[in-house]
Amino acid sequence: MKNRKKAALNILFLAGVFGLTFYLLLKDQELSGIWASLQQAQPGWLIAGLLLVIVFVCSESVIIHYMMGKLEGIRPKLGQCVKYSFVGFFYSCVTPSASGGQPMQVYYMKKDGIPVSVSTLVLMVITILYKLVLVVFGLLILAFLPGLMETYLSDTKFFLYLGLGLNILFISGMLILVFAPSFAKRLAMGILRLLERIHIIKEKEERRRRLAASMDKYHATAQALERHKSVLATAFMITVFQRICLFLVTWLVYKSFGFSGTPLWKIVMLQSVISIDVDMLPLPGGIGASESLFLHIFMPVFGSAMVLPAMLLSRGINYYALVLISAAVSLYAHLTAGRRQSTIGREEKES
Repeated sequence: MKNRKKAALNILFLAGVFGLTFYLLLKDQELSGIWASLQQAQPGWLIAGLLLVIVFVCSESVIIHYMMGKLEGIRPKLGQCVKYSFVGFFYSCVTPSASGGQPMQVYYMKKDGIPVSVSTLVLMVITILYKLVLVVFGLLILAFLPGLMETYLSDTKFFLYLGLGLNILFISGMLILVFAPSFAKRLAMGILRLLERIHIIKEKEERRRRLAASMDKYHATAQALERHKSVLATAFMITVFQRICLFLVTWLVYKSFGFSGTPLWKIVMLQSVISIDVDMLPLPGGIGASESLFLHIFMPVFGSAMVLPAMLLSRGINYYALVLISAAVSLYAHLTAGRRQSTIGREEKES
């Protein structure tokens, strides 16, 4: 009941931010004119965009399936991994700072028989790679595309620097946990003892043993990760593809209006800037900030008359439509959780 109340509050918060955002965006606009502009978009390009965002989420499924098989010999069905990815996306979108996504993925993985220590490490690595790709895009812009900064980002470059800095700090902390698991174990045990001493939780030796065993398993998986650096390289390349799929949606919206002249790579890089800027903000899905940044950054691309309709279509596809799809998959996952025995098999590791 407590979790349901928390979920309801998160959804209400999301709805409130959504309502306020679009009230501020549309309150001084002629809605009939916006609707007329939206009708100019060719639906074929928009359908392609919708397919791309589904590929975006499913790409994470491929990474989960691949990494678990390579590191631990655990072979969840690809369909199960698709479920984990959509559940993670939905709960990330409805919780501040995307804090609810991975815990729910771990929960459903545990339901399917995947050890928490394995799922936690794999998802942590995926998070590192996901943010690392953003950092690489941002550094490429700063190092090699000064013209992009001057023409499109002069008013918003502070947010680029802030987003890059926060992501780099976050990645550094996560890397310590992954590649210094002994330190992570000492830290986890220390936190547990502290919570016991200040009477937040009761002292239980069994809890300590379970945590120690879990962290030992985490350590073993981290060591396997160090032995399979090629796995990281492959997962990184899939993550680059995944991110580009999402960034391409804005280019498809651009083409749907019949525009030309701005190259694909430029629109992809500009869209990556928005993701960098809002990635670490404590807003579900970056609502409000993403829309505002789109209007500023893409004004020279779409023009003053079309930038708002373009934003509505781009965000409608790469966020709001995907939230609805993810919500449907999450509901299905909730209704079917625990009804079937795990179909996950463990294969012997190759020497």
